[in-house]
Amino acid sequence: MDVRGPAPHGVARHAVVTVAVLALLATLLVVLSSATAEAAPSERGRPAGPPAPVQGPDPCRALSARAQGAGGGQSQVAPGQVTQQSRCVKLNQVQVLGSHNSYKLLPPPPIAAALLAFDRELFESIEYEHPELGVQFAEQGIRQIELDVFADPDGGRYYQRKGFLAVGMNPDSGIPELLEPGHKVLHVQDIDFATTCLTLVACLEEVRGWSDANPTHLPIAILIEGKSDAIPDPLGLGFTVPLPFTTALLDDLDAEILSVFDRDRLITPDDLRGDHDSVEAAALAGAWPTLEEARGKVYALFNNGGADRQAYLAGRPNLEGRVMFTTASPGQPDAAFVQVGDPRGANLARIQDLVRQGYLVRTRSDVPTIEARSGDTTRRDAALASGAQFVSTDYAWESPFGSGYQVSIPDGSPARCNPVNAPDGCRSSLLERLR
Repeated sequence: MDVRGPAPHGVARHAVVTVAVLALLATLLVVLSSATAEAAPSERGRPAGPPAPVQGPDPCRALSARAQGAGGGQSQVAPGQVTQQSRCVKLNQVQVLGSHNSYKLLPPPPIAAALLAFDRELFESIEYEHPELGVQFAEQGIRQIELDVFADPDGGRYYQRKGFLAVGMNPDSGIPELLEPGHKVLHVQDIDFATTCLTLVACLEEVRGWSDANPTHLPIAILIEGKSDAIPDPLGLGFTVPLPFTTALLDDLDAEILSVFDRDRLITPDDLRGDHDSVEAAALAGAWPTLEEARGKVYALFNNGGADRQAYLAGRPNLEGRVMFTTASPGQPDAAFVQVGDPRGANLARIQDLVRQGYLVRTRSDVPTIEARSGDTTRRDAALASGAQFVSTDYAWESPFGSGYQVSIPDGSPARCNPVNAPDGCRSSLLERLR
């Protein structure tokens, strides 16, 4: 029995109000906590700093069910999926199409006719060409190009095209850009010199122009080959002898790249190496940037080995301060990029092993006009299956020789999740969406 008697009416009403207020506050706290949790990762659409590390062996497993698999379809992509995948797929975990001698045009008709009459096999080996670089990026899905460069520190060294002398024509090009100092872009001096961009700087400016207009593109690899070989001169026409590459000329090469691309637009060996002991150690540790970090950027790869590579490494065994990654062999401190030209036979397993270890690998799906004439796809199919990150071809469009030969990345848009080392849950259609 309650000896205190009934509570006064005002006290009871106060208790009811108090309980209601407390319940309302509890509800508001739950709602606010939920809203804060949803907004925190993006701060209402703005990046909130580096994403938290994804735990576990499979960094892409968190992708939604619609992002599972490696299909190239464009449908059923929810907002944020591209960004989400970009944070867990790295530069070395995709496969892209590259073009071989990306600048090249056919020789001028008078020289082409003379070459065909003189050496048909030689002529057929150079009977290929490419559209302008921007067209390759936009219409062919190319994300790795190759530029051959000839040192010309004083200018004018390649102003004349002496092959014209063989057909009784004036060798002077009449092109003012060829009189200026700087590396020139062409295939073979005096014979196979027609190009969509005459100088290294001009070619790089084309790349930058397309990149500026498409800032969310996958990183573009620029393979640069320094040419310094003399060619036979059976008619005594005085063919130009290229300059050998020295450390000073290679310094100029780096400087020309930096004249077009600021360092924040480049992925360099220093960026990869970080706190690791060597460039190779970083590559093997999987220190390549994520696609989120690499979008809209380019990186340069030096094609030359031997004395040219040593000249580039002089005083910088780990490519300290250098712009280009070198072509090297596994076990060397600068080894992050390896080339295996023929992917067939035992090389197929070799490339797959290199990719699994963490190296970038370039291979070739065809050699000039051979597969394009025969239609043989054996080499192409091996190149794609190898997982080499760069599959280089002269035929991103169908061969003009009637064989039907063509190379494209299967389900690529323009790249695909690497068939050898891409994480589970990677979806090719999420790799690049231009806007």
